[in-house]
Amino acid sequence: MKNILKIFFFSFFSLILFSCSDDSKKITIEKILLFGDSLMSGYGLSKEHHLSVVLEENLKSKGYNFEVINGSISGNTSLDGLTRLEKILSELNVDLIILGLGANDMLRRIDPEQTEQNLDKMIKIIHDKKINIILAGMLATPSNGLSYKKKFDKIFPKLAKKYDILLIPFLLDEVYLKPELNLSDGLHPNENGILIISETVKKSILKLIK
Repeated sequence: MKNILKIFFFSFFSLILFSCSDDSKKITIEKILLFGDSLMSGYGLSKEHHLSVVLEENLKSKGYNFEVINGSISGNTSLDGLTRLEKILSELNVDLIILGLGANDMLRRIDPEQTEQNLDKMIKIIHDKKINIILAGMLATPSNGLSYKKKFDKIFPKLAKKYDILLIPFLLDEVYLKPELNLSDGLHPNENGILIISETVKKSILKLIK
């Protein structure tokens, strides 16, 4: 009888501990910050087609009442982002940051090591503030040369692995080099391109919270 009682109580308390541990892993999201460059800021588009607006509506259509804040600035490099990150985080109380910087570094052929260092510092700042993060990856164009492309393309997977954070391998996946999904400059997504990017980001967010 004593052995049966011991087994009962052990199983009971184990269940309680397991339940508490499981609850602690749940991620609560209310406010999401898009922190990037023109690819996420809404460049060339009216406000209702900005990624922040489209993504928020996309999430709400699935029953998630999240506020998505546009903290992206066209032309920003990773250094620009690092410079303004502390200030914007002091002004906003957010639960999740979609970090999408690096494209302008690549276009300006900034040393990939410098880009990596800047992103690394930003991720550490975000982590230290206990804010969830999804890293939106970028790929270098072949025109930068094979050596540069190999170094640049490794940045995002390397940092995602280092900090054990969720990675969107390529933010422009299914949009890049498709004229019908981009503005006339061939670089920035149009209204239809934003819809696809919104879906890509939404999938990552739902993967994070489930």
